[in-house]
Amino acid sequence: MSTSEAPAAATVIPIDDVAGHHGARDHAHGKAPAVATAPPAASSAAPAAAAPAVAPRKTGVPFFRRADRGSRCVALLDFVLRIVAFGPTLAAAIATATSDETLSVFTQFFQFRARFDDFPALLFFMVANAIAAGYLVLSLPFSAVVVLRPQAIGVRHLLLVCDTVMVAMLTAAAAAAAAIVDLAHSGNLRANWVPICMQFHGFCRRTSGAVVASFLAVLIFVFLVILAAFAIRKR
Repeated sequence: MSTSEAPAAATVIPIDDVAGHHGARDHAHGKAPAVATAPPAASSAAPAAAAPAVAPRKTGVPFFRRADRGSRCVALLDFVLRIVAFGPTLAAAIATATSDETLSVFTQFFQFRARFDDFPALLFFMVANAIAAGYLVLSLPFSAVVVLRPQAIGVRHLLLVCDTVMVAMLTAAAAAAAAIVDLAHSGNLRANWVPICMQFHGFCRRTSGAVVASFLAVLIFVFLVILAAFAIRKR
């Protein structure tokens, strides 16, 4: 045997041919050919990781927002105070309008009479309290709107302006009526004005009570103005 002979070349079989050879052999034996499955792509393994996380949108009703709790409490107090102030203003207007007393001296043909419309200050006082009572009734729906929607700043501004006007009008009317009532109780010696409450007891009681009730309504209105200003500043 000669050592100079070259070694036999190795036969190389491609992978595709091997797969085809095995497939043909499995088909010959009645077996289903094996199907090569490719590994899943890396991008499809975690599709949720690629998508940005979207937080669920909160659709809450403004009435239940926690940030408006303080404003809603102030608005509710405003609503209650308007109902409370309605009583004194209406009582003052009715008491003044019904303050009519007549005294008979010697005979029924010679009488002394005291009525609220005999005094322009008391007439203005009665009209001012009637206007304030009507305003309080008309302002209740606006105050209820503020309770339901504390962010309604325009309604708060409207109520603040109207309340300030009512404070000024009621203060002037109550001060004028208080001067007349004091004069009826004490008189004025320098001007030779005698006190009439010594004779007209019913007239003086009604007008005095009306003045006290009106000043109570003025205090409530002042508190309403302070509440409205505080609420607007907080917003």
